[in-house]
Amino acid sequence: MPVSTRPRASRVRLRIALAALASLAGTALTAVPAPAAEVDTPVTGSLTGTLSDGATWIADVPEHWNGTLLLFSHGFGPLVAQDAPTDAVRTELLAEGYALAGSSYDPHGSMWALDSAERDQFATLDAVTARVGTPRRTLAMGQSMGGLVNAQLARDGAGRIDGALGQCGLVAGATDLDNYQLDAEYAIARLLLPAQDVQLVGFGTAGAATATADTLAAAVTAAQATPQGRARIALAAAFLNLPAWSPGKDRPAATDWAGQEAQQYDWFAHGILAFVEGGRYAVEQSVGGNNSWNRGVDYTALLAGSAHAPQVRALYGAAGLDLDADLRTLTEGATVDADPAAVATARRTSSAGQGLGVPLLDVHTTADNLVPVEQENRFADRVRASGDGALLRQAYVERQGHCTFTTAETVAALHALEHRVDTGRWDDAATPAALQASATALGLDGAAYVPYRPAALTVGRDGRG
Repeated sequence: MPVSTRPRASRVRLRIALAALASLAGTALTAVPAPAAEVDTPVTGSLTGTLSDGATWIADVPEHWNGTLLLFSHGFGPLVAQDAPTDAVRTELLAEGYALAGSSYDPHGSMWALDSAERDQFATLDAVTARVGTPRRTLAMGQSMGGLVNAQLARDGAGRIDGALGQCGLVAGATDLDNYQLDAEYAIARLLLPAQDVQLVGFGTAGAATATADTLAAAVTAAQATPQGRARIALAAAFLNLPAWSPGKDRPAATDWAGQEAQQYDWFAHGILAFVEGGRYAVEQSVGGNNSWNRGVDYTALLAGSAHAPQVRALYGAAGLDLDADLRTLTEGATVDADPAAVATARRTSSAGQGLGVPLLDVHTTADNLVPVEQENRFADRVRASGDGALLRQAYVERQGHCTFTTAETVAALHALEHRVDTGRWDDAATPAALQASATALGLDGAAYVPYRPAALTVGRDGRG
């Protein structure tokens, strides 16, 4: 869920990186209120402003503007305005003539700023348009948590934006996220720390969330030393939808169960539980309570629906453990209830897929440790159920990590979206072959688009999102 694109960094280094983002904030100026209309002398260069709720916005407008404005939604982290996913992408897009804009979201609440982000992004669009003139075309773009914001803009933005590009988006929403993460946390606590009462939800402070992360991480580290512990780590990883392919490693063979678990452990060892618990604290702050539950969950059925079930069964067998007994223990001990008001708030502020108003191209890496690629499956099901499946296309990059896209992959996806907006047809523009050819032709930093179909998201709850 967080924005980090360096999944191999340690938890401490990742926290430092997040804190460093705050230094990117520029001095905000008050935006001049004006209608969204052409201005006599369009402004170019770098612009800043402040919205009525205190959110700041930034924009970069090249001298030879091509008339397209890209509205960027940033991911989880410090509430600092950003208008592009990376400096390299910003440089390339400005060179191609695009104008860029984005807001911080309201800085007075949680870093899970979904209660203000969509509103602030539309207000940023109005403020920037007042300064630079009406764009010929406006496209939304977002990554990670910002990918969820972007999906909301695509749902609600007909008449204000013309299309949307999502990358590594948390498109299954806050409640699905917190539910499958709860299953993984609960499995670790119940099976690896059976005599210890570990707080899993309802964090009143960031310190409480950190303490839980440290407790669970220590249990995983200790468990990795034994076959029985490794089997239980694999079970928790299955519930977390954690990929079995980590950075710097070759992908394990399809039946290399031990190798798969070792690479899942890599993700745990590099701080994923700190992000899980820190993210939960921020979501609970935002929605007013605990929006996840496991009472009534059948953990035997939950595992049966996971793509990692064969691995878990094999490791349990090799360790001489009774998998059925562990699954019964989890089912019988599942007593966490959600706060209905928090679930309702999360549904209102932190979900997407209830329809599309404009074309949306979603791109995801195939081995995303923080926002599992399986979220795309859940999201697509909702969009199709709404009747808007023709507006959605999804594409996949064969790579480990969260939001680890090359500049070429990003720009090629943007060009594919423009084809849909310009022609009213996707044609073959968003196919893996076309995206790969387009990205490679840019001569930038390579690409790895591949045909891919995500497995179902292992979540075991209804589709409230």
